[in-house]
Amino acid sequence: MENWGRPEKISYKRWRNPEESGEPSFVGQSDEAQGTDNEICTIASAVGNVKNTLDQETFTVEDALEAIGFGKFQWKMCLLTGLSWIGDAMEMMILSILAPELHCEWRLPSYQVALITSVVFIGTGISSPVWGNVSDKYGRRVGLITCMCWTLYYGLLSAFAPVYGWLLVLRGLVGFGIGGAPQAVTMYSEFLPAKARGISIMMIAAFWAIGAVFEVLLALWIMPTLGWRWLLGLSTLPVVIFLSFSFWLPESPRFDVLTGNREAAMATLTRMAKENGKAMPKGKLTDYEQTDRGRIKDLFAPQYWRTTLLLLFIWFANAFSYYGIVLLTTELFQAGDSCGSTQGAKIEPSCSLECKLLTSADYKDLLWTTLAEFPGLLVILLVVDRIGRKKSMVLCFFMFSLCILPLYACIGRIALTIFIFIARAFISGGYQVAFVYTPEVFPTENRALAMGTCSAMARLGALITPFVAQVLLRKSVYLTLSMYCGCCLLAGIAALILPIETLGRSLQESNSETKRPNIQKPQPVR
Repeated sequence: MENWGRPEKISYKRWRNPEESGEPSFVGQSDEAQGTDNEICTIASAVGNVKNTLDQETFTVEDALEAIGFGKFQWKMCLLTGLSWIGDAMEMMILSILAPELHCEWRLPSYQVALITSVVFIGTGISSPVWGNVSDKYGRRVGLITCMCWTLYYGLLSAFAPVYGWLLVLRGLVGFGIGGAPQAVTMYSEFLPAKARGISIMMIAAFWAIGAVFEVLLALWIMPTLGWRWLLGLSTLPVVIFLSFSFWLPESPRFDVLTGNREAAMATLTRMAKENGKAMPKGKLTDYEQTDRGRIKDLFAPQYWRTTLLLLFIWFANAFSYYGIVLLTTELFQAGDSCGSTQGAKIEPSCSLECKLLTSADYKDLLWTTLAEFPGLLVILLVVDRIGRKKSMVLCFFMFSLCILPLYACIGRIALTIFIFIARAFISGGYQVAFVYTPEVFPTENRALAMGTCSAMARLGALITPFVAQVLLRKSVYLTLSMYCGCCLLAGIAALILPIETLGRSLQESNSETKRPNIQKPQPVR
């Protein structure tokens, strides 16, 4: 067995008819004795076979990523893409802070206040599939940098909005820009080895939590003195930092291979290997060139249609419930005594234009509930690679519904804060698991489009939720809570019946790739 790796020389004697040549028979003599220099063919057959096999040896991007592993390069990618995620979180978190301020300053009725929030989600809902299509056709890097430039430009302009109408238009355009932010997750996932993918994408989710907390702290500092315009302007700072360092950002090697740009993919993989201090696999990088990329019909191919429909509802429920609990936090805190509110089953000021600014105590409670994102992430980090993606989502949806139930009862402000804290922890964790699962289940040729389409459905949920959390709440607290509780129960069932579990699964390159080819290493020939 230990000799299998050694090449063998096999010598053959040219056969001659002894009767014709008159030469004596060699029967009984050894091969060495029978042959002469011009009668022996020396064939290094095993050597030739191994050499030919090595010449034909190939590897895929997946093989290269597994060999390179997780290291310094991925940490840099995590920090850079995380900055875009912080920017997205701050632009979203500002909505719950901006609403009470504009309600008072511009004397807006409740439906106009809700519209400021909804117009952002209208923009993101429209743009998310657009940015996904751009990323699938022109590259992850192009899509992400372009959408961040858009967000920065209109984010700064919205700080100078003179009237309500202008603010509405500009915030809608900001929403159009941040609709491309989920492509940061698409891009990052394509640089990760399979074993590190779940936890690594969850680390990106931590940047969302950091952004949300930073926005509340910034509001606590800025709002009492400088006002909402300065808050809007300063909230674009993470996007500025991201764009300043975006020159370092490489294109996804999976995308390069799919577009036939194998040299660029090899250059990126070599750069990754060098920074991580690892060796590249031997052989030639395989080419999965695919011209028909980013087609919406591919999401409804026979092997994916059920997954797509279930995921669309899961994303809807995640955003509907997540942004709902964010907006409910400020609304319920402003209502004051929770007992009086729930017993009357409605929250209604004496005048529709009556306003109440967020106090320092409100900001602190908002900060505490925002910090719930971190324990939620910690819980998911512990279970996502143990029980799988599907069961993790089920756990989060059911626990959120369970934490909503006590809000039906007469509870004080401390208890209210605790249950909102726990509910937000689980729904934010479930939202991030969806960000892990979606790029894993769809192939490279339409992964960005799938993320964009699911994100658009999420924005639809976020678009509806202000009219529930800010308008319907004033009519009936019970009905409002029932909508959030019921929606998450249904989403938990949807997650449970998803047909594919992606834990430990290699990223697919195309819809036609039903089974990833196994590139076997050459075996010694004897």
